[in-house]
Amino acid sequence: MEFDAKLAKQYDSGIRRALPTYDPMLRLIQTFLRANTPEDAHLLIVGAGGGNEVTNFGLNNPGWKFTGVDPSETMLAVANEKCKEAELSNRVTLLTGTVEDISTKSSFDAATCILVLHFIHAYEEKLKTLQNIHARLKDNAPFVLISKYGDPNSEEFQERLKLWKSYWLDTTKLTSTEVDAMEQEILSLSYLPEEKVVQLLQEAGFVKIAKFFSTTLFGGWICYKK
Repeated sequence: MEFDAKLAKQYDSGIRRALPTYDPMLRLIQTFLRANTPEDAHLLIVGAGGGNEVTNFGLNNPGWKFTGVDPSETMLAVANEKCKEAELSNRVTLLTGTVEDISTKSSFDAATCILVLHFIHAYEEKLKTLQNIHARLKDNAPFVLISKYGDPNSEEFQERLKLWKSYWLDTTKLTSTEVDAMEQEILSLSYLPEEKVVQLLQEAGFVKIAKFFSTTLFGGWICYKK
């Protein structure tokens, strides 16, 4: 997905419709990270464009520092503006690229990969991304993964998809035709069943994997570097 300037500005409202429990999810993630990191933790944010994780976590945790990476320059521009407005720029480094562009000498206290993995289509590339995150964490560091998930051919997934569509129709002025078009775009993304997501995390070297979050098409897992 290409995030142009218009889409980047609309992201905040759009993500809260696509993922209705977005803000409670961020609060849960922050609680998990607080419980498992020092007060002066340095966090790696994979997919930092938009700036929501950095600003949410940064304002409530004055000792935390952040390194964020995202391939979208337009989304990172939005993140930079939010950091300036929140007066967080001195604690935040934002880089254009992927996690592979972060030095392996970096040793982070925690990492998040929120709403990124479903944009990566090949299983091997998903695994490579998680392995690269793992390689940049300290031992026993916590990691949070949020992604769309499921088997699109399963009845269970189709029920969740119906709920997702109904929510858009219920909370916006979009027509059924417009939501149907959105559905086709959504289904073009890469989904894995829950057991495959857990398998990916295990193959990348993470342990104590626990699912902590699920809303419509999205799921969330917490774990630690082995």
